[in-house]
Formats: sequence, structure tokens, C-alpha cells
Amino acid sequence: MNSQKATPQNLFSLQGQTALVTGASRGLGLEMAKALVDQGARVWLNGRDPLALEAATSLCNRTQAALGGQALALPFDVADETATQRAIAHILQTDQRFDILINNVGQRRRQTLDGLPADALRSMLETNLVSAWTLCREVATPMRAQGGGRIINITSIAGPIARAGDAAYTTAKGGLAAMTRALAAELGPHGINVNAIAPGYFATEANAAMVDDPQTQAWLQQRTSLGRWGQPEEIAGAAVFLASRAASYVTGQTLVVDGGYLAHF
Repeated sequence: MNSQKATPQNLFSLQGQTALVTGASRGLGLEMAKALVDQGARVWLNGRDPLALEAATSLCNRTQAALGGQALALPFDVADETATQRAIAHILQTDQRFDILINNVGQRRRQTLDGLPADALRSMLETNLVSAWTLCREVATPMRAQGGGRIINITSIAGPIARAGDAAYTTAKGGLAAMTRALAAELGPHGINVNAIAPGYFATEANAAMVDDPQTQAWLQQRTSLGRWGQPEEIAGAAVFLASRAASYVTGQTLVVDGGYLAHF
């Protein structure tokens, strides 16, 4: 990490840092990537669709602030261990450092216990949990060598709470939250902070059908303290905070960004 002394002026600056955001071609991943670029980071955007990724990268570079940030496309499948290793090696060969990892890729398949085959569960665990483990393992080596780094895992409010018909996703996200705590303990002595963000209900493309549903809207107005959907850009501040000097003494934590869903009943 940048060793420059923190001041009120640079507390959230990410200038000179290299980051990777997975699942960054749209939705929350794209908003977090944009925010890191705006704060001056050189951000590699990951996704499986090269065309969508190029469009996202262009958007980040068009909206960047004057801090020298840059977005670059890096298409690969995070569930492919060999491809992941090659991607991290490419970043290190290009930038000679690795400062920030945001594990954002997720897969969801709402099914009951009897309705979800074991192979489908394994696929969800590979995407939501094992891929994050692999990425953490690969970036931990250069982070240890340079004396620090930031790992941010995107979990969900479905980690600490549950509902019927969604056990596989809750299992995967709960495991990711537990992994966050475990890696914070293991990597902390090397100056590596490991935290998580647990989003609530956000009005992303993936949730478009629910956003347009009047019953869901009415339910969410009653269920959340703020009485509304989160807008995708509202995840950005949490990501910048945990990636920056402002969170230098924060590790092993899950920052919930849910409009008060978990606090409200």
C-alpha cells in the first residue's frame, strides 16, 4: 500500500494503487470499479464477456476524476483456477504491484433443498466461494511481499439471515463472510486488511423484474428503514472506504449497506 502519511486531503485517495474488481461489467461491480478509478487507482475490470467489459472500461475512463485513475479490461472466468492465476500474473507483470482485490462475482439460483441438485450447489460454491479463495491466495503473495494490501469480499445480507428456498446462496455467502474473518486473522500480521461488504436490495439490472413489481416495492418500503431500493452507485462509498487509508485499522469486519434492512423489523 502507499506509505504516504494520511491527511484529511488524501485519506480516501487511491493514487498509485493497482486494483482488480471481479464481475465489474455491470451492476455493483461496475460502480465500485468506477469509484476506485475516480480516486486515482489503476483498476482492472474482470468479466467473462469481453464486449461488455470493454464498454464498462470505457465508461469508467470517461467519468474518471483528475487523479490519474485508469480502467483496463481483463476478461477471464474466476471459476477457472488456471485462468485466474494467469490473470494475476499478468497484472503483476504489467504493474509490478497489487494493492486492492474486490471479490464481487456471484451466482444465485433460488431453489428449495429438494429442488437443487448437488452439482448445481457445487457450481454455486465454486463461483461464490472457491473462486474468491483462489483469488485471495494468489494476491496474498505479492501483498505480503510489498507489506500490505486490501481484500474486500462482497457477501450479502443473505449471509447472516435466511429465507426459505434460497439455502444454497445463503450457504455460499455465509461461507464467504466466515472466510473474510479467517483470512483477516491469517493475513493481518502482514499488513493485509480483509473485510466484506454485505449489500441489501439494490436496483441493479439483475433485480429489474423485482424493481418493477409494485408488491415488492411496497414490501421494501415497509421492510427497510430508508423505505426504498438502494441505487447501485450507493455501494461505491463503502468500497472506497475499505480500500483506503481511512480503514487502515479495520479488518475482519462486514460492512452492511442495506438501507436498514437488518436493523429494521
